[in-house]
Amino acid sequence: MEYIKMKVLSLFDGMSCGQIALQRLGIDVEKYVASEIDKYAISVAKKNFPNMIHVGDVRDVKVAEHFDLIMFGSPCQGFSFAGKNLDFDDSRSKLFFEAVRILEEAKTINPNVKFLMENVRMKKESEQVITDYLGVEPIAINSRIFSAQSRYRLYWTNLEVGEIPQDKGIVLKDILEDEVDPKYLAGDKLLKNYRGGNQLNPDYKSQANTIHDTEKKGPTICAGTHGYAIGYVPSFSKDGLCHIGDADLKGHDAIKRVYHIDGKSPTLTTMGGGHREPKIMQGKAWRKLTPLECERLQTVPDNYTNHVSNTQRYKMIGNGWTIDTICHLLGSLDNKK
Repeated sequence: MEYIKMKVLSLFDGMSCGQIALQRLGIDVEKYVASEIDKYAISVAKKNFPNMIHVGDVRDVKVAEHFDLIMFGSPCQGFSFAGKNLDFDDSRSKLFFEAVRILEEAKTINPNVKFLMENVRMKKESEQVITDYLGVEPIAINSRIFSAQSRYRLYWTNLEVGEIPQDKGIVLKDILEDEVDPKYLAGDKLLKNYRGGNQLNPDYKSQANTIHDTEKKGPTICAGTHGYAIGYVPSFSKDGLCHIGDADLKGHDAIKRVYHIDGKSPTLTTMGGGHREPKIMQGKAWRKLTPLECERLQTVPDNYTNHVSNTQRYKMIGNGWTIDTICHLLGSLDNKK
């Protein structure tokens, strides 16, 4: 059986998550051309895929050859509900139209070119604009079904996509490192709400104040005047997160949240310092997730990003794609002739 070597164009390529997915699927790629401007992301991509070709800013890309697949996830900051909701009034959001231009150029050479676009949840009006330009309805997938991270994204593609599978049941405790550098642990001043181990309030010692492990026997049930006498058993959101308390930090409420390791992680962001990394309760203290653990949340190979600074690692991992989700979406690709 003869195999066709695919030619791929990736826009806003970042650390080249699309290429990881193609490799994981066993797709033979003859040529992988990437548009990216972040020097750290380019460095990581080139280290892992030295034969790829970088072509710089997406606004300078002109298609003059055959491509079998075009992948892109145009900047999401303008669309994100976590941002200012500027939508297409944000200059970064307008880069979507550069991707549309490039896709149309590619179609003049290969009318059957396949494409995949990823972006965040957004206003329906903006979602409809993208749908109208691409001519396909978005597929909504929460990557929690493939990983220990709740990450809801929209995908537009002209590929056939199989039925969304059941959640694999992967949770935070499944992706944690065995040993963690002390620098990821919270200092004493940040443990104010959690001194005393698994006590919700260190100054109030009682069964009702205790967080109980869901995998161990529960406490003896007794009469309680306030309805809390059986102790605190963590509860989980519909997306599988278990927020068990807040760290004593300054800033937005979201960066203070500490999560139970029997649940999922919140969505990774570009982080960028300021205690924005996801936090977990482990043992008697809380700590932030390491870059390696964040790679695992995105189902990226271990230490894929390890030759740049932690700041840059967190940023590009948060900007990236969940690889196993992309594998599901690209699963119908076939390079057999």
